[in-house]
Amino acid sequence: MRIHHLNCGTLCPASARFVVGAGGLFERARLVCHCLLLETSQGLVLVDTGLGTRDVKDPKGRLGQRFVARNAPRLDPAETALAQVERLGFRREDVRHIVPTHLDLDHVGGLEDFPEAQVHVFGDEHAAAMVPPGPKEKFGYKPVQWAHGPKWSRYAVDGERWFGFEAVRVIPGLDAEVLLVPLVGHTAGHCGVAVKGPGGWMLHAGDAYFNHREVDPVAPRSPWGTALFQRLKSVDNAARLANQERLRGLVRTHGTEVKVFSAHCSVEFDRHATGPGARNPARGSG
Repeated sequence: MRIHHLNCGTLCPASARFVVGAGGLFERARLVCHCLLLETSQGLVLVDTGLGTRDVKDPKGRLGQRFVARNAPRLDPAETALAQVERLGFRREDVRHIVPTHLDLDHVGGLEDFPEAQVHVFGDEHAAAMVPPGPKEKFGYKPVQWAHGPKWSRYAVDGERWFGFEAVRVIPGLDAEVLLVPLVGHTAGHCGVAVKGPGGWMLHAGDAYFNHREVDPVAPRSPWGTALFQRLKSVDNAARLANQERLRGLVRTHGTEVKVFSAHCSVEFDRHATGPGARNPARGSG
């Protein structure tokens, strides 16, 4: 099995110092949509999809004017998951499973690029996304991204223990272990996705945090703009903060056994990356 780290959407919001805590006040930040592509003997598995081909073609119609203005996405068709899957020599039909960390627009824009894939989510996340959006979700969930009718597989939070976290094993029969790990707070059914490959465990923590400094086990800190955004966009901020502390504990006690990274931190992505989103592209890991 091989595990590819893909950037499926570069975002360039204003003020790098405000957003990522480095660079100039008037310099654009660089955020990524960090996705995983797992090559297994039973087909391909995507963890998150980033922005899809139709999002890139019609960003204001699909993503919304406010998201585009705030995040200044690069909108490069070559960064879509579909384009990267095809560059690796596969077809869209080879993607059999998609495991989103949650259903926000910058995590599932590529769902309809893989219409035959089974989509694995917590039931609470699916239920929240299917309700007409309220104020906190007004540019988070975008029903147009699943209007094609994905093949949903919904799960309750009921399973085994994984490094002290609850976990639900999905996709039986794979030659890789893939677990949904509840990390609620940012959204009602937000999860991390734990994957065990040949190199050991990794945890894609989605939007449970945004910047690598937030899970520093010794001196955690968050860029103040990012901290404000997370607080305002969380459906349960207390749960989000509690789960960040649990992630710091995981890094502190099991950092050599589990590689933890988030969805948008470009520093973490560059450590792992292969593909067009990396500053120093490497070959696949795993």
